[in-house]
Amino acid sequence: MTTRRNMLKGLSAGALSAAALGTMQTALGSFTTASAANVTGYKALVCVFLYGGLDSYDWLIPYDQSSYDAWATIRSDIIDDWGNVEGGNTRARDRLLSLSADNGSDFGTRQFALTEEMAGLHGLFESGNAAIVGNVGPLIFPTNKSAFENETIELPKKLFSHNDQQSTWMASAPEGAQFGWGGLFADAASESGANATQDFSVMTTLGSELFLSGETTRPFAIQRGGSPSLSALDAWSWLPSAPDLRQHFAASRYGDDSLLSQDITDVTKRSYDLNNLYNDTLNSAMDISVKFPRNSLGRQLEAVAEAISIRDQLSNSRQVFMVGIGGFDTHDNQAETLSRKLRQINDGMVAFYSAMQDMGLGNDVTAFTMSDFGRALAPNGDGTDHGWGAHHIVLGGAVTGKTIYGQVPPASFGHDQDAGNGRLIPTTSVEQYAEPLGRWFGLNDAELAKALPNFENFESQKQMMSMLRGAA
Repeated sequence: MTTRRNMLKGLSAGALSAAALGTMQTALGSFTTASAANVTGYKALVCVFLYGGLDSYDWLIPYDQSSYDAWATIRSDIIDDWGNVEGGNTRARDRLLSLSADNGSDFGTRQFALTEEMAGLHGLFESGNAAIVGNVGPLIFPTNKSAFENETIELPKKLFSHNDQQSTWMASAPEGAQFGWGGLFADAASESGANATQDFSVMTTLGSELFLSGETTRPFAIQRGGSPSLSALDAWSWLPSAPDLRQHFAASRYGDDSLLSQDITDVTKRSYDLNNLYNDTLNSAMDISVKFPRNSLGRQLEAVAEAISIRDQLSNSRQVFMVGIGGFDTHDNQAETLSRKLRQINDGMVAFYSAMQDMGLGNDVTAFTMSDFGRALAPNGDGTDHGWGAHHIVLGGAVTGKTIYGQVPPASFGHDQDAGNGRLIPTTSVEQYAEPLGRWFGLNDAELAKALPNFENFESQKQMMSMLRGAA
């Protein structure tokens, strides 16, 4: 039975959507329990995953003079490299964009700034529509330097490993995990009647993604302009045999009576039909007036905006999306690489926010970042090594913005959250980061506990609960 489940799940890697797997729950058995998520109105979560490990020390920068000087001394080699980037050194203090956080007093005399590459997000922060969450990362229990060094507490497995920490962020376990908390959030909402079907509950521009895999929901693949088409049909559409090809991919002539073969046939046909339904619905939708940047993240976020624009036609009131870009594993040439990447994050997320405002959904869609891990404070020549805790951005009209949530440990060595070389031991767990997102989405305690296995090991942070209006 497990082999059959895995084989069917694997079909989602192709152009056809795995959302059709929801039709097979009778055969495979249901793992669901009674739920009571609040699913009134429309709400969507949009995860922006930054693959490779974004260096938090190089976008949220100490701004008060003494903290800046200490950071600049440690990072002098990389700062020198920034001077060689086109446009000059955006890490010079007089070019940083200072943050006037409403809770600035929580950090004493310490101040923070964003870089020029993130000017649009800086503006949204200052206007109260974006927030920063400090030092987030995978934890099993609250942990500090002493517990880490003396091994007196259980730690997440395979720290500092790309694939394993990506998986742990998405599913609270290293590579091999089955269900992600985004998918389990969608399960709970669907079980409470949020959507007419589960087929369009979770969508991704990245193919089949662990984060969106629930027990009953599977990712539906989208791209700008519609769901990915079958290249064979497009390439040979002029042939007289094209109708036969379409019937083949729709599995309309497949007659094997074995259970597994029938399951595969049902999935293929259902996926083919869903792709056509999605594309036909999108073709009749209104154009999005906001111009998205013509880069990878911009195109992906535009695809999400398109999907949200047809939410009513597809009868969805709760959806979870995932987009992402790579290139953040900056062991070398960090200045030049990160300059481009930060602009892409900024431009894409700002355009997406504007599109949601234009649709009248500014308060109903919340976007947030995730990444493998942060990076070490100590430079590695012209780059940085793998870290652990990292800072993240939450964006949307429901966000209680202009606030830095959680903690931002000093940019120095030897403090209580330093795992060595300035690798931050997280002070906010992934579960604590996800909790207000889930509560805003409508989940109750039991549903959150199911989606976030380590949830019970952490107390709800009162400050974090205020991050989204309606989450408390």
